[in-house]
Amino acid sequence: MTVMDIGRRRVARSFRPRSGVTIAVLLSLLSICLALALTVGAAGIPLSRLPAALRLLPDADAGPLAARDQLVLWSIRLPRILTAAIVGSLLAASGALMQGLFRNPLADPALVGVSSGGALAAAASIVLLDHTLGHNLRFLQDHLLPIAAFGGSLVTTIILFRIASRAGNTSIALFLLAGLAIAAIANAGIGVLVFLADDRQLRDITFWMMGSLSGANWAKASSTALVLLIALLVFVKVARHLDLLVLGESEAFHTGVDVERMKLLSIVLVSAMTGVAVSVCGVVGFVGIVVPHLLRLVIGPSHRLLLPASACLGAVMLVAADTVARTIVAPAEMPIGILTAAIGAPFFLAILLRQRKLVGL
Repeated sequence: MTVMDIGRRRVARSFRPRSGVTIAVLLSLLSICLALALTVGAAGIPLSRLPAALRLLPDADAGPLAARDQLVLWSIRLPRILTAAIVGSLLAASGALMQGLFRNPLADPALVGVSSGGALAAAASIVLLDHTLGHNLRFLQDHLLPIAAFGGSLVTTIILFRIASRAGNTSIALFLLAGLAIAAIANAGIGVLVFLADDRQLRDITFWMMGSLSGANWAKASSTALVLLIALLVFVKVARHLDLLVLGESEAFHTGVDVERMKLLSIVLVSAMTGVAVSVCGVVGFVGIVVPHLLRLVIGPSHRLLLPASACLGAVMLVAADTVARTIVAPAEMPIGILTAAIGAPFFLAILLRQRKLVGL
């Protein structure tokens, strides 16, 4: 029996009969969360008025109440909910991809420093906005923060590649260690900017570092949706290779996988997905760790199912968290990163304790 046959058998065994049911359940759960999120908020819209607010009833009453519902729904709530779903999908799917690449359930996109690089650039844009550079870029005031965050993530990725790549080969271990070092440098830079910021800038930096979807709009929803669509198409190509990578890099190479090309594609994809998410809502942690790990226990390790399922459950998690964030202290808003950390940190500790038992410590 060849190595390729062994790999195919292991991948085949990773499918479980209930996997399709799990995907259907996740889609149903996402639909329920979206419907509930549309009805709750500082300006509540009861389910009885939701069809008219969504303009699904052509003969619906066009009175002041219906007009208010439509304004709230289409101008504020709907783009925010869709952005939350897309960002949650990006974060969770990038976490699943990173864990498959490192073959470690503790791996997370934040470990490679992409989130920290984007956060440093965003904090710099907030502090410099009131200075000479900011005045020269006033025409970009509404877009400067996401552009800076995405640019910081992209620059971080390029630096990491130059450090971890040599003679056409990319060292995953070196990439991870370099990411940790760059994250520490970025956090030090953020500390300097916090020291230089005034009170208003300090509040903006702090709120953004904790994560927020208050600035979501249709333009951000459409741009993130495009990135998610591209990622889902790439998943089709990468998923089978990640399943074979479980056997080891040498074994995967002998089954016909171009390991270095797959590493490069996966790392670039993770960086792009994480950078886009950070540019839209700031730093939101633990989604990339919690969601893939939970699903791996239910549907198994096959990435052909794990990647789309992670995207779906990530959308559910972030829509639910954002709904709670904008209603629990209404009319104020709680940073969404606080809620994801409150859920994810204990779960992360549970994973660590489980790993400790597995290695016999």
